[in-house]
Amino acid sequence: MKESYKVLLSGVVQGVGFRYYVYRKAKKYEISGYVKNLSDGRVEIVASGDRDMLNSFLEEVKRGPMMARIKNAEIHPANDPGIEGFIIE
Repeated sequence: MKESYKVLLSGVVQGVGFRYYVYRKAKKYEISGYVKNLSDGRVEIVASGDRDMLNSFLEEVKRGPMMARIKNAEIHPANDPGIEGFIIE
């Protein structure tokens, strides 16, 4: 079953390779959507995929790359972003 989520991550999540980390994980788990930096210092992810693959993807994303320090992860149901593949904005 396909699901979609919007994820907002705060902490030390910009300038540490976070978007590229998310991109690699999305490819690994066959997730479609996007990741982008927000002007307030957070990272936004909209991801869509098979429920089990999406859950595995989200677990890895919440850990982040080695240099990241995630203080808060908000995860909300979302509409499918309608994007083929996964992009970095």
